[in-house]
Amino acid sequence: MSQKNNIKKTAFLLMMINLLSRFLGFIREMIIAKVFGRNSVTDAFFAAFTIPDVMYDLLVVGALSSGFMPVFNEHLAKDDEEGAWKAANTFITVAIIFIVVFNILYYALARYLVPLVAIGNAKDPATYALTVKLTRFMTVSVSFAVFAGLSMGVLNSYKIFTAPALGPVMYNVGIILGAIILGGKFGIYGLATGVILGSMLNFGIQVPSFIKVGKRFRLKLDTQNESYKRMLKLMGPAIFGLAIMRINLVVNQNIASLLDQGSITGLRYAQRIIMLPVGIFGASVSTAIFPTLNAHIARKEYEEYKTVISQGLRTLIFITIPATVGLMVLNKPVVRLLFKTGKFTEQDVLFTAYALVFYAIGILALCSVPVLIRCFYSLQDTITPAKIGLGIVIFNITLNLIFVKFSNLAIGGIALANSLASLLQMFVLYKVLSIKAKGLKTREVMITFVKSIVAALIMGAVVYLTSYGMDKVLGNASKLAQLINAGVSIGIGVIVYVTCAYLLKMEELQDAIKMIKKRRK
Repeated sequence: MSQKNNIKKTAFLLMMINLLSRFLGFIREMIIAKVFGRNSVTDAFFAAFTIPDVMYDLLVVGALSSGFMPVFNEHLAKDDEEGAWKAANTFITVAIIFIVVFNILYYALARYLVPLVAIGNAKDPATYALTVKLTRFMTVSVSFAVFAGLSMGVLNSYKIFTAPALGPVMYNVGIILGAIILGGKFGIYGLATGVILGSMLNFGIQVPSFIKVGKRFRLKLDTQNESYKRMLKLMGPAIFGLAIMRINLVVNQNIASLLDQGSITGLRYAQRIIMLPVGIFGASVSTAIFPTLNAHIARKEYEEYKTVISQGLRTLIFITIPATVGLMVLNKPVVRLLFKTGKFTEQDVLFTAYALVFYAIGILALCSVPVLIRCFYSLQDTITPAKIGLGIVIFNITLNLIFVKFSNLAIGGIALANSLASLLQMFVLYKVLSIKAKGLKTREVMITFVKSIVAALIMGAVVYLTSYGMDKVLGNASKLAQLINAGVSIGIGVIVYVTCAYLLKMEELQDAIKMIKKRRK
C-alpha cells in the first residue's frame, strides 16, 4: 500500500507543478496570439522550432527513457551507484560532444533544412528568410534543452522529481518575459530571445539538485564500459522509432504549410490546448511510475509490475475521458477565452476550434502511449515500440493524404488522422505488452473505461446545455462573458462527472478522496 500511495503522491505533486507550467504555457500562447496573431510570421516562428524539438525528443525522450534510465536504475536498485555513474559519465560526455557538433552543423545548414520542415514556407521568400534567421538565432537553446533533459534523467532516477518538473515552468517564464519586455521593440526576435532565456532557466533550476546527487559525475570517455554499451544498444531502436514519429509530425506540418496561411499556427494552438491534459496527466503518470516499473523488473516482481501499469492506465482513463468530451463540447468557448485578443480574430477562433474537436478524440491515446512505451522500456525492449511506431506513421501519413486530398476536412483532416493513428498505436501497444507480460489486468481497465464513458457522456450533455444557455444570455464579446461561460460550464461539468463517478462507485475517485483527506491531516 505504501508503494501505491507513494506513486499517487508523486503523480499528484507532478500534476500540480505541471498544472502551473501549463497555465503559464497558456499565458505564453495568449501573449503570442495577442501580439502576433495567426499569420506567416508565427508560422515561421513555430516552424523554426521543429528541428530543435526533434533533437530534444531523440536525445532526451528517446535516449534517456529507453537506454539511460533503465540501465542506470538497474545499478541503483542493486546498490551499485559507482557502476551507475561510470556508465552515466560516458553517456553524458558523448551527448555533450554530439550536441555541440550538431549545433554547428545546424547553424550552417539551416537554409537547407527549412524546406524539409515547412515546404510551404519555402515558397514565400520573406517567410523562408525569416524562418532561416529564427532557426539560426535559437540554435543555442537546443544545448540548454538537452542539458536540462540529461539532468532530469539523473534526478528522476534518484526519484527527485520537483526540480526537473519546475524546469518547464521556468522555461515558460523566460518566454513570457521575452515576449512582454522585448516583443514590442524587437518583434518576433524578442520572443526568440525569450526562448533562449527560458531554456537556460530550465537547466539552471536543476543544477543545485544535480550537484547534490552527481558527486561522482566526471566528463569522461570510457566507450568500452559494458553498461554504456547496453545503453546504446537499448536506445538505438527507440531513437529510430521516435525519429519515425517525428518524421510523421514533419509531414503533417508540411501538409499544413500547403494549406491556408496560418494553418501551422492554428494547428499549434489547438495542439497546445490538447497538451494541457496530456502534459499534466500523461507526463505526470509516466514520469512517476517509470522508476517503479524499472525497480520491479530488476527485482523480478512481475505481479507488482502489472499492478502499477493498471493503476497508471486507470488513472489516465478516469481523467482524460471527461477532458475529451469537455473539449469537444466547449471547443469554441475555450479557444475564444484563451486566444481571442489583439490580432487573434473570431475567424481564427473558429479555425482553431475546428482542429481542436478532431485532436480531442485522441487525448486518451496521447496520454497512454508514452506510459505503454515506457512499460516496454522497463523490460529493456526498445525494438517492439519502434516497429509499431513505423507502422503507425505509415498509417497516419496515408490517412493525412486521403483526408486532405479527398475530403473537405482541411486541417481537421490532419488532426483527425493524428488522433486515429494514436488510438491505433495505443491498442496495438497494449495488446503486444499484454502478450509479452503474459497477461495484464485488462478487466480492471475496461471497467474504469466503461464507467468513465457513461459519466462523461452525461457530463457532456449538461455542459453543452449550460454553455449554450449562457452564450444566449451573456453573448461572447467580452472577456468576462467568455470567462463566465467557460468557467461555469467547466465547474458544473466537474461536479456532474464527480457525482456520476461517485454513484458508479469508481475506485479512482475514492482513491483521490482518500489522498485529499490524508493531505489535510
